[in-house]
Amino acid sequence: MPKLPRPKLPLISIDNAVAGDNKIKLTSPTKLPNASGFLWNSSMVMQVNCRGYVNSQFMQPEPAKYSYAPNMEAKSFIQPEHSYFTHHPGRFFYLKDEDSGEIISLPYEPMRVELDKFSFELGHSDITWSIEHFGLQISIKVNLTKDDLVECWFFSVLNLTEKTKNISIYPYFTIGYMSWMNQSASYNETLNAIVADSVTPYQKVTDYFKNKHFKDKTFFLSDTRPTAWHANQKVFEGEGGLHQPSALQAELLENVEARYETPVAVMQFKQQLLASEGKSYQFLFGPAKDEAEIAIIKEKYLGHQQRSQTEKSYRDYIAQSKACLTINSDNGTGNKGFDDFFNHWLPRQMFYHGDVNRLSTDPQTRNYIQDNMGMAFIHAQQTRKAYILAVSQQAISGAMPEGVLLHQDAQLKYINQVPHADHGVWLPICLSVYLNESADVSLLSEMIAFADSTEEQSFASHIELALDYLINATDHRGLSFIEQGDWCDPMNMVGYQGKGVSAWLSLATAYALTTWCDLCVEYDISISQQKYDEYRFAAQAINSAVNKHLWHGQWFARGITDDGRVFGTNEDKEGKIFLNPQSWAMLSGAANQDQQVDMIAAITKQLTTPQGVMMLAPSYTAMVEDIGRITQKHPGVSENGSVYNHAAIFYIYALYQAGQNNLAFDLLSKMLPSLENAQRTGQLPIYVPNYYRGAYHQLPKQAGRSSHLFNTGTTSWLYRCLVEELCGLKGCARGLQIMPKLPTTLKHLSGQRLFRRAILNFTIEQSSEVTAVTILLNEQKITGNILTNLQAGQHYQLQVKVAMTAEGTRAASHANGGQSHD
Repeated sequence: MPKLPRPKLPLISIDNAVAGDNKIKLTSPTKLPNASGFLWNSSMVMQVNCRGYVNSQFMQPEPAKYSYAPNMEAKSFIQPEHSYFTHHPGRFFYLKDEDSGEIISLPYEPMRVELDKFSFELGHSDITWSIEHFGLQISIKVNLTKDDLVECWFFSVLNLTEKTKNISIYPYFTIGYMSWMNQSASYNETLNAIVADSVTPYQKVTDYFKNKHFKDKTFFLSDTRPTAWHANQKVFEGEGGLHQPSALQAELLENVEARYETPVAVMQFKQQLLASEGKSYQFLFGPAKDEAEIAIIKEKYLGHQQRSQTEKSYRDYIAQSKACLTINSDNGTGNKGFDDFFNHWLPRQMFYHGDVNRLSTDPQTRNYIQDNMGMAFIHAQQTRKAYILAVSQQAISGAMPEGVLLHQDAQLKYINQVPHADHGVWLPICLSVYLNESADVSLLSEMIAFADSTEEQSFASHIELALDYLINATDHRGLSFIEQGDWCDPMNMVGYQGKGVSAWLSLATAYALTTWCDLCVEYDISISQQKYDEYRFAAQAINSAVNKHLWHGQWFARGITDDGRVFGTNEDKEGKIFLNPQSWAMLSGAANQDQQVDMIAAITKQLTTPQGVMMLAPSYTAMVEDIGRITQKHPGVSENGSVYNHAAIFYIYALYQAGQNNLAFDLLSKMLPSLENAQRTGQLPIYVPNYYRGAYHQLPKQAGRSSHLFNTGTTSWLYRCLVEELCGLKGCARGLQIMPKLPTTLKHLSGQRLFRRAILNFTIEQSSEVTAVTILLNEQKITGNILTNLQAGQHYQLQVKVAMTAEGTRAASHANGGQSHD
């Protein structure tokens, strides 16, 4: 019988898996070549590319490598738009058909042979490839452990034919250029492992004592004794290179060591497979201090029972990312991806940020506070601890630190050695989410000392000291000094001489003051009348000063340089309009209704793209010395005019506060990675990236590409917009406030809200039968829109109806005035 053609599989799909743990599947290694997923635990992270490349690091306590690139790498954070190249670190498996001599590599690199069937499958706690070729069915799977520094790999092969298959399997795991001082690798028979040794390079004697406890070994363990092995990268490649390694032409690998040569971990397993017979292998890969530690890892994780327990404990760890809301907005509209992202992937990404703080020992203070705001929706106690730690490192002057030190040996590094002016604004702004979720006002009376003083003051006093510091850090116009950057790190030369000011920081300070005063009223926080009046007055004064000096026709300028030049106006050739001042002018109350109309129209015309709203436009194309490093970044990349999602979500949140529900939802939807936009962005819908390429009108061909960087302050704010704004299920002092903000396109929404340990199954629908929000709780009509006396552990049925009304404001009509980029 003729062979039937295979059914054409969708490029990307969402597959339902056990216990609702959906998987994202990609069926081509070439259509989205940079598509990746990530796994982490408290001590390590690995970003795994669909073609087999891996970017990994671990903490000791600072970030370190165990699988290196070909050159000695400078220590750095994970970079956006990470480049992959022939010798990029990877986890590959060469597969030889011993009868025909044909060789392929799996999952795709480095030989790049077209496979009969390919599927890259991202689960919440594992990453898998399902492949068919040579009449073989191959599965490759990786997961981490809950606590240890080890990658757990599982490789299985099944003979699908009626004939006996003779094959060799060669796992190839990059160790790479470890050290110019000392590096080597060999096979250790006792451990059944390839073990590479190195010495971390150093010059100072003091560094020897610091480095002597480092995990300078890399191990590759197998549960099966290899037929042969190879540990020398150059000799293994020979003249064929990684695309056709010379060592694979021989019947057996030649058991070659690396002696002050670049190490690699390769094993050979010669295997005969009868018809329908299968074989599986386990491998462990990671760093270690010594062979005794490797032996412990082997005992703990190699074996069927150990593997099963490891997978379960890691799955349980990742399951802690379950947040306070699940939604169903599909209703036959094909919105499955929207729900999947918000129910599973966004909380997972938010948990990564809050639980391990981006695997940094000195996260920037603004990041630390905002990332832990998101944890209030998952584990509020963790947010509490984080905020106490943050204020314990505040100076008694009120200045917040550049970064929060998480380890006794940690030091401020990289950008945290540069003075930024914004760190004090975040506590009151983000504290509101913690209080809304937990109602834990006891936090405000916690007595906490300072980084430079043993004097203890209440948490509330720490906040007021930060606000006082911000009020005093202003110029003669009442505008906030920018120093060498505000929220925008690379805007480093606007005020480095001590005179430049920031429109955004001024507005953020006004918003922080207003937020604190509102919280004091809402939660009955003790504040003197004088201080309260002073803060209200200061917020109004700052808003007035921003209007007086920085309103320019249709939008607010970005700031004033050391030399007194106002920038971010229509008079500029590049960087005419910045998003952040407009968003925060709406939040702080600086922008009146007419100004909001003009601002939204200008943003829609100049900044809106199919992936969302750009941070500024036009992007800078050359250095501007009174603005700084931001202008040297490539146009459309990062802060220089990308769709920088952290800034975009501020705008969306501001639109919700202004009642612009349709526009807010439209931009929120544009921001989300999805099955539909994956080929444009180049990424799978499992995380929101820190940016998509911008410069939409200048460089349209590259616009929309994902940075593939999953470290971003966007996550907490995006989840906040979902919970508090779109669904309108927002905590307050008295209970749960119900105020949904559905767009006209979303008629019905249902789900479950966990609130202060009460469980509410809810439905929200637009109805022509009501003119205001109507609420039924357990079929009883509620007066007002706040649910009080909800009991922990109790289940409730909540039905909400909202009026079917268009937004009807001039801003909405201006914003939609014929502009379309889709």
